[in-house]
Amino acid sequence: MFRSRLGALAKTFLVPPLAILLALGGCSRRELTTNRIVIWHQMRPDEQVVLHRQLARYMEKHPEIKVQELFKETETLRSAYVVGALAGQGPDLVYGPSDPVGVYEATKSIRVLEDLFPASYLSQFDSTSLLWYHGHLYQVADKIGNHLALVYNKKYVQKPPETDKELIELSKSIQTRYGYVAGRPNVYGLTWNYIEPFFFIPFYTGFGGWVFGADGVTPTLDTKAMVDALNFVRQLRDVEKILPNEADYEIADALFKDGKAAMLINGDWSWAGYAQKGIDIGISPLPRITATGLWCAPMTSPKGYSVNVNMKEEKLALVVELLKYLLSEECQLETVKALNTAPTLKALYRHPDILSNENLQNSLLQIARGKSMPVVPQMRAVWDAMRPSYQAVMGKARTPQQAAQDMQSQALRKIRDMNE
Repeated sequence: MFRSRLGALAKTFLVPPLAILLALGGCSRRELTTNRIVIWHQMRPDEQVVLHRQLARYMEKHPEIKVQELFKETETLRSAYVVGALAGQGPDLVYGPSDPVGVYEATKSIRVLEDLFPASYLSQFDSTSLLWYHGHLYQVADKIGNHLALVYNKKYVQKPPETDKELIELSKSIQTRYGYVAGRPNVYGLTWNYIEPFFFIPFYTGFGGWVFGADGVTPTLDTKAMVDALNFVRQLRDVEKILPNEADYEIADALFKDGKAAMLINGDWSWAGYAQKGIDIGISPLPRITATGLWCAPMTSPKGYSVNVNMKEEKLALVVELLKYLLSEECQLETVKALNTAPTLKALYRHPDILSNENLQNSLLQIARGKSMPVVPQMRAVWDAMRPSYQAVMGKARTPQQAAQDMQSQALRKIRDMNE
């Protein structure tokens, strides 16, 4: 029975066989002790540094408790966690962005949380940090956002653009000011990872589109907004010529770090690294599309903790106590100062260190203008359907009209395959 469930899981959620072996191998070696708490996460190195400090303080105050944390790459974390939980094991806590929660709920691998925390405690949090799904609370976050915004180097940009037209004009003026070599600007006005659909979403929303219809599960990709947004992004590169001819995440990141790009679209996970490189950065919300009057709205999501469905009752109290510490004002403020991420406790929004942080205030404004990333399992099918057609447009192998049609048909087919 268990093996058949694993087979269905692999088909439905595209779980790599290696992840199944890793999960089961890890489960067999795991010590099931009441005073040992295991956390799996996908935190970046700078986030891990902060977590290590926080856990060390906690264990110093509670020497009878041993907390072990283990990093797993995002895709491996999602699949290995589900497999481990289905085997009746896995970590006690799983930490990450909100989008895998739909898979965790569908596979019944995480427990509901509303019975662990009184309403008075939960009321302290920004509502976007409490992930309710199908009527139950499944994740409590210590960070909100995980979102894109406009990052600019103050060496080149004093006042960030507010509209798409201002963005184009400013980029061209910077390129003109710093000149060209062999037809290429010494400093590009703008760059970003324009081959990934996650980075395309703000332009799709800016032209009035969204990935799902009113029911929250039917893809809406073959739309005028999609065609207009695809045309717009390609024109930025091929007509306005304010983007490099090629730019994946690594290329865009390197151009900005090397001072070869004045502005960059990137997520809040990257900002602390640019400041550490000595760049005087500013953060600004993404521009408003003049043709629609709509702000480019990136996807936003909380990052937080979910609890393994296999948690033993005698261990719950210890895990809840640890969670309340990790979600506390002390730990969240420490994280904000180190990483410039947005906290989830409402009281911290009035803290002087946050009110005086211009970049963080602009990040909060961008979050307010964003749209929550869907947590339904169908979102995975949408990403997989969008990617090849979007890249074909940027590679001039498809027209935007053809790409929009292909995205929709592929998304519907992938969802049908998931449900069979």
